[in-house]
Amino acid sequence: MQHVTLNNGLRMPVVGYGVFQIADADECQRSVVDAIEAGYRLIDTAASYMNEEAVGKGLRSSGIARDQLFVTSKLWVQETGYERTRLAIEKSLRRLQLDYLDLYLIHQPFGDVHGSWRAMEDAYRAGKLRAIGVSNFHPDRLMDIKGFNEIAPAVNQVEVNPFQQQLESIPFMNDMGVQAEAWAPFAEGRNGLFQNEVLLAIAERYGKSVGQVVLRWLVQRGVVALAKSVRKERMAENIAIFDFALDDTDMARIAALDTNTSSFFSHRDPAIVKWMSERKLDI
Repeated sequence: MQHVTLNNGLRMPVVGYGVFQIADADECQRSVVDAIEAGYRLIDTAASYMNEEAVGKGLRSSGIARDQLFVTSKLWVQETGYERTRLAIEKSLRRLQLDYLDLYLIHQPFGDVHGSWRAMEDAYRAGKLRAIGVSNFHPDRLMDIKGFNEIAPAVNQVEVNPFQQQLESIPFMNDMGVQAEAWAPFAEGRNGLFQNEVLLAIAERYGKSVGQVVLRWLVQRGVVALAKSVRKERMAENIAIFDFALDDTDMARIAALDTNTSSFFSHRDPAIVKWMSERKLDI
């Protein structure tokens, strides 16, 4: 597995396994074990996924030493603010049965994110969080967090796929020393990603799947990629991307697919902000 080095010196695997929408506890636990057996060491969860406890059981039953794993979780909107975030970190650690998290992210750019960030800074200094970052932050929000706090975000996890390539945001993050991490690298199959003629042709040329081509494209752009599947054979396929490289021509062909439009929703849509702000979870 290849790694990137974050702005605090911590090494992070370039491909990880995400557990979004794996609601069944037994399936989630099994999937985490299967992913680790397949070679994944970065496991990404969140309080809002409601499966941290199952992830923790999977981590413990995997038999892999804690220092060989890179575990990420995230703070949901309803728990922003200093004190609520301090408690949320403790709850996530307890559910995951861990003494520390490798990475903890503010999941959405809403609520009292500055109060949350200061609680995360304190937890970082206390050794409970090895790195701290954000998710779904546009460049202006990212600069706001960095400009008014002591510790700069190490990671910004955002939607990145062939249709939403973040062509302006990622260079901005690189200049800031913030690692870009991709959620939904396959756009959940939307917009016909797996049937796209350009991606199919590139996949055929290299003898790889469309999914492998997309993940390889991300890694070559310097973006950490999160892949999700509950099928063991697909898990193994998604991580088998280090035996080939896309040439400049094929990188450019994929770049031409960009529409600069989310396959899901905009975090600047007032209706989305309202929905997330009002979404209360039993966490």
